[in-house]
Amino acid sequence: MHEYLNVFGFEMPLYGLMILLGIIVANAVALSLCKKFKADKLEMLTVESYGIIGAFLGSKILFLIIGFREIDWARLGEIKYLINVITNGFVFYGGLIGAILCMMLAGKIHDIQVWYYLRRFIFMIPIMHAFGRIGCFFAGCCYGRPYKGFGAVTFPEGSQALPNVPLFPVQLVEATLVMILAIVLILLEVKKKFYYTIETYLLAYSVIRFVLEFLRYDAVRGEAFGLSTSQWISIVVFVGTIISIIYRKKKCIKKTTN
Repeated sequence: MHEYLNVFGFEMPLYGLMILLGIIVANAVALSLCKKFKADKLEMLTVESYGIIGAFLGSKILFLIIGFREIDWARLGEIKYLINVITNGFVFYGGLIGAILCMMLAGKIHDIQVWYYLRRFIFMIPIMHAFGRIGCFFAGCCYGRPYKGFGAVTFPEGSQALPNVPLFPVQLVEATLVMILAIVLILLEVKKKFYYTIETYLLAYSVIRFVLEFLRYDAVRGEAFGLSTSQWISIVVFVGTIISIIYRKKKCIKKTTN
């Protein structure tokens, strides 16, 4: 539970290291399945590259919106403070939205059928997310509520979490749940050739995130009418996905009856 890993005197941020590891693992799994899915590796990597850029920009932009009052905008001229603002604080839902938008852009620019790749490789997102949440655990960000039950964790001084206070390990719980979700998505695609993989991911994660937000204790999350920003987004995502499924099914029925 430390922010940095000391390697030969060089301090490596564990949050970034875990994200990098998540990208490597997700790509290793995806590339091994390309032949089975009859997918072009270069196209898959192109779509993913745009998605990673969009995820970074989207997650940072939403964090800046939510934490607008917490940022000392007058100090942005200070290089050290500016770097700290850029490298710390990300909101997953902003990253998800940014990733999808940038992947759509990749489809337009490179003439790639983005939805084909999204449906088959959607499992890459929860794999990366799981490793990212482990990174959050090391850094102490996105920490849980004070809790003295089974699995309680206590962060040291210097961590972003409340130090020396037993807390609920919400980061590790989320990492476990989204990794399970990733495995389920892989099995649905490989064994069942299930079409609604994107919808399954969105529905499952929106429920996971909505529930786990009640167990979070970090302050910079935004709130309205007793619910956090991410909970409101979860509601919109869940309802929007249900509507999308109903619309698609009705469209399919209409086509078969005509």
